[in-house]
Amino acid sequence: MLIYCGIDWAERTHDVALVDDTGKLVAKRHITDDTTGYKILLDLLTEYGDSEETPIPVAIETSRGLLVAMLRTGKRQVFAINPMAAARYRDRHSVSRKKSDPGDALVLANILRTDMHAHRPLPNDTDLARAIAVLARAQQDATWNRQQIANQLRSLLREYYPTALAAFGPWKNGLCRPEARALLKAAPTPSLAARLTRTQLQAALRRAGRQRRIAAEADRLHEVLRADWAHQPQLVEDALGKQMLALLLQLEAACTAADDLAKAVEEAFPQHPDADIICSFPGLGVQLGARVLAEIGDDRTRFADARGLKAYAGSSPITRASGKKSSITRRWVKNDRLNDAGYLWAFSAITASPGAKAHYRRRRDDHGDWHAAAQRNLFNRLLGQLYYCLQHHTLFDEHTAFPTVLAAAA
Repeated sequence: MLIYCGIDWAERTHDVALVDDTGKLVAKRHITDDTTGYKILLDLLTEYGDSEETPIPVAIETSRGLLVAMLRTGKRQVFAINPMAAARYRDRHSVSRKKSDPGDALVLANILRTDMHAHRPLPNDTDLARAIAVLARAQQDATWNRQQIANQLRSLLREYYPTALAAFGPWKNGLCRPEARALLKAAPTPSLAARLTRTQLQAALRRAGRQRRIAAEADRLHEVLRADWAHQPQLVEDALGKQMLALLLQLEAACTAADDLAKAVEEAFPQHPDADIICSFPGLGVQLGARVLAEIGDDRTRFADARGLKAYAGSSPITRASGKKSSITRRWVKNDRLNDAGYLWAFSAITASPGAKAHYRRRRDDHGDWHAAAQRNLFNRLLGQLYYCLQHHTLFDEHTAFPTVLAAAA
């Protein structure tokens, strides 16, 4: 008799349900989220035939946490069921829309009993790949958070301090640069900025770590900050300056977090065996390559073919047909992190690879694609090539990847 387990996850307690291959509920428990609760769960699974050779599959609505980490030990298959999919399955058993935690655990167990073949278990990635995934995702979140705070700071400066935006405009990364943060800290209002001398400006640039063209840059800043600009009333300007300093503290913390996590990624990612293959592709460096590895993992059996990986990344189109009507559009349900990394990858590959650039131009000129669609098509092709290289342990080769384009160019 086959047994299937469903766990309705919560913050402090979990409901567990076991069903047999006929759909009969054979056991249920309410456990706590601690060592005692985990032991009760393992004892319950063992009581109903769980062993190292034939582990009972488990369905749960999350892929993270200590409970999932405990269940993933050994050969057990753990299925992370999307909560929206679980809600659709719930409607199969009751039309009254009733809901309870024990009932959700029973629904999850029945999902495995009836449709386990249609769901993908959590990948069997190595510990190193999972550690890189943690660091890469955290660095990506820190980068997004840094940009969000920088946008808020820019909007605030537009209200009372456009001089600063004009002064930092020629700099790459603008407000996120250490020089910009040092100058804003030294002069939080335009009135104070206009009083800064060239010597003070040079000292602020040196404190921020600048080493070249300090005198010339200080002269440019001195001229811009002393130009004639409109001002808020003095009391309002001072209040806005204090608000800006509070935002500046958040921006400095976000910049520090992003930089520290980037260093951690640079230390961990090169240790992975797939790092050389991933970084051999045009447009992929350490940070972007780590993000790609974090989302696809190193379990070679996770995707049956390249089409599955492309659908997971949202790079392949999807067809919607009904009767005589048919439309081909991009995918909305996808791995957003991998899709975001894919656009950056394709954008960088256009300038790093002649074949990728020719492919992009062909999609724009011959097929009439917009910029985003052409980039997505290029990402789709590069992702298929990455799948092949990882499966066969080979590095990227420009002539193999774009043979027709290079021959025509020659």
